[in-house]
Amino acid sequence: MILPDILAPGLHLVFCGTAPSRVSAAKGAYYANPGNAFWPTLARIGLVPDGWRATDFIRMNELGLGLTDLNKVEIGNDVDLTPDGFDIPGFMAKMRAHRPAAIAFTSKNGARLFLGTKAAILWGRQPADWEGIALFVLPSPSGQARASFDLGPWREAAAFVTSRRGG
Repeated sequence: MILPDILAPGLHLVFCGTAPSRVSAAKGAYYANPGNAFWPTLARIGLVPDGWRATDFIRMNELGLGLTDLNKVEIGNDVDLTPDGFDIPGFMAKMRAHRPAAIAFTSKNGARLFLGTKAAILWGRQPADWEGIALFVLPSPSGQARASFDLGPWREAAAFVTSRRGG
């Protein structure tokens, strides 16, 4: 395992990526590439305090949030990853054990892998939950995906969390 899962029972939302980038693996922190918009986006939509950085990832459970990846054994861009590196049954088992209110995939590719589909997937909350867990698909915060980044689906996920936090 390259980065530890940041999971606990009953979280409001678990962010799920495909695999750590080379920079994240080297720094030992989720979304650690300076060009990645994950942490600034979470602050902008009110899910983490201003100034949180990748090194604060270990504290996500304090906010009712979690972090994991579908591929816990490889690093790099999606094109660098092998099918054998993805452990969808293992991810499902973790989600069943921890029962978060929602899962937010930080890319359409991650959502497709989880759902086992090549069909078109829309951004935002998905029409069907998975075993009572809401599913969100968010535009990738990677600097390489900046052209398709849209804050709207991220705000939708933040509103879901805010409603669960009671404010």
